[in-house]
Amino acid sequence: MAHEVAHHGEHEVSIWPLPVGVGVLLIPLAITAFFAWKAPLAALLAGGVGLALIIVGATGWAYEFFTKGHDEGHGWIAIFFFIISEIIIFGTMFVAFWMARVNHAEVWVNSWIPEGLSLSIPAFLTLVLWASSFTIWRAEVALEQGSRSKATTYILITMALGILFTVMHVSEWVHLWHQGFTLMSNMYGTGFYALTGIHTSHVIVGLILQAYALMFILSGKMNEKKMTMFSATVAYWHFVDIMWLLVASTAYVVGGLHI
Repeated sequence: MAHEVAHHGEHEVSIWPLPVGVGVLLIPLAITAFFAWKAPLAALLAGGVGLALIIVGATGWAYEFFTKGHDEGHGWIAIFFFIISEIIIFGTMFVAFWMARVNHAEVWVNSWIPEGLSLSIPAFLTLVLWASSFTIWRAEVALEQGSRSKATTYILITMALGILFTVMHVSEWVHLWHQGFTLMSNMYGTGFYALTGIHTSHVIVGLILQAYALMFILSGKMNEKKMTMFSATVAYWHFVDIMWLLVASTAYVVGGLHI
């Protein structure tokens, strides 16, 4: 007599996506409250609560996965579509910048390009980010080989390079700002700070993701058998590094050309 084999589906039930989702909702509400509704207190409250919910939810979600779940290996699909959405965001800003550059070419060249703008800073920042792409790749290889100590070392080097990039970039903003090249000075200033600012915000997000991954690597919960989250972090960081080439060439070269 043949025995029937019953297959029971496994359903994941987790509370942690809820606080992450609510937190993500509160962040744009906070921005809207500050700029559109002119309610800074409400913006601060919504932003603070939203950020706290995202941090708590993401930490709890990751801890739950690393202690109970198993890696299906399909995370690359999610990070692929996420990067596509990021490309659309940057692409929209590039088009707006290029259109402004073409439509206001004469006044742009004669009045809007600041004297303190230098190509040496973005060139050095490019080298910094390229070096960080190499070190985070080495971290991924080390973790795949089961060497948590090497992975940790390379992640720390990558984070140091990312922090160096951010500090130098902010210092440049301060220098240009003091020379009168501000966000509201002209369309070039608006486009310059919008492009470089949103890119730097992505660098900061990448640093947070690396710190997040580092915490789980040091605890032993992230290893060569559970690589999806770290591989996504690496892919995101490579995207940020590649996007910097487009941001720098647009903000500094296209924007700063005297033609």
